[in-house]
Amino acid sequence: IPQGPSMDASKKVDLKIIIIGALGVGKTSLLHQYVHKTFYEDYRTTLGASILTKVLAVDNTPLKLQIWDTGGQERFRSMVSTFYKGSDGCMLAFDVTDRESFESLDNWRNDFLEKVIPREQDFPMVVLGNKIDICDRQVPKEIASAWCKEKDIPYFEVSAKNNINVAEAFETLAKQALATYKGIFESYLTDSIKLTPNDKPKKSCC
Repeated sequence: IPQGPSMDASKKVDLKIIIIGALGVGKTSLLHQYVHKTFYEDYRTTLGASILTKVLAVDNTPLKLQIWDTGGQERFRSMVSTFYKGSDGCMLAFDVTDRESFESLDNWRNDFLEKVIPREQDFPMVVLGNKIDICDRQVPKEIASAWCKEKDIPYFEVSAKNNINVAEAFETLAKQALATYKGIFESYLTDSIKLTPNDKPKKSCC
């Protein structure tokens, strides 16, 4: 729990961001494009999780994002869910050329929300529809946008290959996560103040 009377704007805030979604949607490529500005076209499956960090400033607050890239294979689902704990933001990714990867978003989102404690429906989250550079599209933008609008989650059409909207998506999530972090910090301070006894001292009998 953060200590001290107020949040120091010059103090770096560490936030944990996790990226989840079906196998092969390009989670690792998105992450490498954002952190290293390179298109990572390596088809080895991520087993468990790997972590990359990115330092940036949001609203004059220096942030260190610890971004967890997770495996999308079904058989690793229970292992991947152990990495959810302590997340400050969640990125749901699907492939616009793979209808099934979009249809599995509900399961990924529900699985995540069930395991994040305390459960918050408005948990910082964004959805990325990747591979818009490929013309064999199966998921119309309108359908993906409608799904996100219904759940009040920002939606980004992205391309890890052509670096379209990748930084915008990560930075939007970072802003949400920071706002939530500050909100939790403020409510912690308020609760601390409430805990101080406000009863007037009893008059002594002398």
